[in-house]
Amino acid sequence: MIPFCKILTFGSEEHQQSIALRRKILRVPLGLNFTEEELQQEAEQMHIGCFTEIQLCGILILVKYNSTTVKMRQVAVDDTMQGKGIGRVMVVFAEQWAITNGYTLMSLHARETAVPFYLTLGYSIDGHQFEEVGIPHYKMIKKLI
Repeated sequence: MIPFCKILTFGSEEHQQSIALRRKILRVPLGLNFTEEELQQEAEQMHIGCFTEIQLCGILILVKYNSTTVKMRQVAVDDTMQGKGIGRVMVVFAEQWAITNGYTLMSLHARETAVPFYLTLGYSIDGHQFEEVGIPHYKMIKKLI
């Protein structure tokens, strides 16, 4: 079982599966859901899915911030696959995509519980703790080249 990543087509069946995965992992535990408006705003964003054989097991989204910076958001790995390197595979894929497309900086808002994971991948904390969706977060960045 070697995980692989690919870019998802907005509105596709795989994209719909990724929304369900994000809802399950990121939203339901906080008592939140997506609005149709939130989901439509994602149409221009880069959706990266991670698969084992044909099953979606992870998702992350990239948002073009400016000509040099891309923001990673909505990173989720199915709870049955956490701790198996899926997150690392997705982040490396996202970084390579960003470098190939001329970006030099990756930015993200990490939940406090995810900070150690991003630190192991070379990200650093940029600023003070803040609250987002009702829980503690940190802005983190990584220079890509």
